[in-house]
Amino acid sequence: MQFAIEAPAGAPETSRLGGETEGAAERITVALIPAAAGGLQRLQERTNLSKTDIANRAITSYEFFDLYLQAGHELLVRDPVTGETLTVRFL
Repeated sequence: MQFAIEAPAGAPETSRLGGETEGAAERITVALIPAAAGGLQRLQERTNLSKTDIANRAITSYEFFDLYLQAGHELLVRDPVTGETLTVRFL
């Protein structure tokens, strides 16, 4: 997944959205908690993506969110119908 925006002001210079060059690979093994395993299964059913694709998107997305949060930005989710806005916080 690529993001078509630049890193926010105040973000570390070493941060790169999108990370490594295409084709670079690192294999990992993870033990998922039951809630994460269920989420992975539901994502596969909804998106028809592989576990690898979902994990890559999750890591890339988290890197993106963390970059902005570390630079002092907020992550907001807005319902376009009601206008309700929620602030997302990672614990």
